[in-house]
Amino acid sequence: MECTGCKQGAFYVLSVAGRMDALTSQGFETECLARLDAGDTRIVVDLSALEYISSAGLRSILAAAKKLKAVGGDLAFCGLTGIVAEVFTVSGFAKLLPVYATRVEALARS
Repeated sequence: MECTGCKQGAFYVLSVAGRMDALTSQGFETECLARLDAGDTRIVVDLSALEYISSAGLRSILAAAKKLKAVGGDLAFCGLTGIVAEVFTVSGFAKLLPVYATRVEALARS
């Protein structure tokens, strides 16, 4: 899994590529916490290049979302396709967390 990011207005956009599983999911949580330490509390996660996500990946997402919410921040997602979109839907994460079709939509929210 590879995480890259940049600041876009009031948001930090974190793009995740590859596989988010038991071996790599901690890297996602670590990256989110590093952004929080840097003062970024509004994070948009672009999953358009993510090929696979396991339950370990979902746990990392939930842990990061809880930590951001505790400080008044939020975590939103965009670009879900294929198996990643299916896992988000079946697990209920698509209802639990804000999910947008595109990055533009995610960044347009207030």
